[in-house]
Amino acid sequence: MNMKKGTIILIVIVGVIVLSLLSFKSTYNTLVGMREETKSQWSDVESQYQRRADLIPNLVNTVKGYADHESKTLTSVIEARSKATSMQVNFDEMTPETLQQFNKAQSAVSSGLGRLMAVSERYPDLKANQNFRDLQVQLEGTENRISVQRRNFNISAKAYNSYVLQFPRNIIASMFGFEKTPYFESEAGSEKAPEVKF
Repeated sequence: MNMKKGTIILIVIVGVIVLSLLSFKSTYNTLVGMREETKSQWSDVESQYQRRADLIPNLVNTVKGYADHESKTLTSVIEARSKATSMQVNFDEMTPETLQQFNKAQSAVSSGLGRLMAVSERYPDLKANQNFRDLQVQLEGTENRISVQRRNFNISAKAYNSYVLQFPRNIIASMFGFEKTPYFESEAGSEKAPEVKF
C-alpha cells in the first residue's frame, strides 16, 4: 500500500512539474512573439519617417526654384530633417525619454513642413507646379501612414505591456529581461493648431 501511495505521489509531482514547464514554455514563447511583433511595428514607424525624410529634399528643391528668398524656412526644414534622421532609437534600448526625444525631433520636421506648405500659398506658380503637387500628395499620404503606424505601434505595445505586467507572467518576464515598452504620446501643446507667421 505504501508503494502505491509513493508511486501516486511521484506521478503527481512529475505531472505538476511537466505542466509547469509547459506553461513556462508557452509564456516565454508568447512573450518573444509579442515582443517581436512590437519590434516589427516600430520598424514600420521608422520606415514611414524615413520615407518622409526622403521626400523632403525634393520638396525643398522644388520650392527653392520658386521661392529662393524664403531661405529661412527652407533652412529650418533642412536642419529639422537632419536632426531627425541623425536620431536613431534602438528598440531594445528604447526608454520613454528616448522615445520622447525622437518624437520631439519628428515634430520639428512636421512643424517645418507645415511652414513650407504655407509658403506655397504665396506662390501661385508653385502651387500649380505638377512636381510640387505630386510631392505634396506623397507627403500628405506619408503623414497619414506615420499616424497609422504610430497607432499600430501603440496597440502592439499595449498588448505586449499588458502581457508582461500580469502576474505570474511578470515573474518570467523579469527573469528573462522582457521590459515594458514606452508609447508614443502627443507633444505638449499639440492639441492647439500651429500658428504660421511670415
